[in-house]
Amino acid sequence: MDGSIAVVFDSAGTLLHMYRVAKDTVKGEYFDEITTTDLVSKKPNCGLVIIHTGPDKIMSSQPAKRIYEFLTDNKISIDISCSSTPITLDDVLQCIKNDTQTSMQDIHDVVNAIKLKCPDIFYLGIGFVVDIESQGIVYTISTGGRPFTNTQAVLNTLQSMEIDTYIASGDSMRNLENLARLVEIPLERVYDVATTQKKEWVIKSLKKQYDKVVMVGDGINDILALRASDLGVLSIQQTGTCIEKLSLEADIIITDIKQIVKIIKEMKQ
Repeated sequence: MDGSIAVVFDSAGTLLHMYRVAKDTVKGEYFDEITTTDLVSKKPNCGLVIIHTGPDKIMSSQPAKRIYEFLTDNKISIDISCSSTPITLDDVLQCIKNDTQTSMQDIHDVVNAIKLKCPDIFYLGIGFVVDIESQGIVYTISTGGRPFTNTQAVLNTLQSMEIDTYIASGDSMRNLENLARLVEIPLERVYDVATTQKKEWVIKSLKKQYDKVVMVGDGINDILALRASDLGVLSIQQTGTCIEKLSLEADIIITDIKQIVKIIKEMKQ
């Protein structure tokens, strides 16, 4: 595809303005000025786990029920969205099984907190962070958000320019389907549960099909994709600040998603 360009977007913090709440399951403390990838990267052997079911089922569960019991009783699957060091799904399942202090109430608490912070939720994510070393669930997490004001217009403009757009996100397809439908990205171009390594693989795979591949991300889990792309774009629209390690890997830093249109126009000249 000579002269062709593909643009790969992360979702949270890039296409979506996100609100996040984490609960420390040991201390009972809440944190809302956090990035989930930062919580995971604080120490080795930690992983962010996403739950493959809707919020209604989660919120209707018995508050006192252990998370492991909720998952097994309802035959609900999980995935590792990102981890500080390589861990397996078997590691995570054993960790959840061994956890005796965390209940569904801890998950209900963060979801309720997000609903207060973001009443008009378009996008609701629910999960938790496990620590394989301590064999426990250390945080429950909920994220909620809405598309940035310019998101839909930017994606429509890129498509009118015959630019192929993709999403590579650590979230589940259940949430990403709604986002893809809004911005009119075909589901076959959406990569869910995309770890740092999977995002890198997406970029390298697309480079075999396109003349240029652009990665637009905002978090530390985008670092390998930024490095592998022909043009790495770091968005700080959500935070307003740069992570030094990420800024060193990025070719361009943007403060509004609308700046992508100008960047792509210049690439096409």
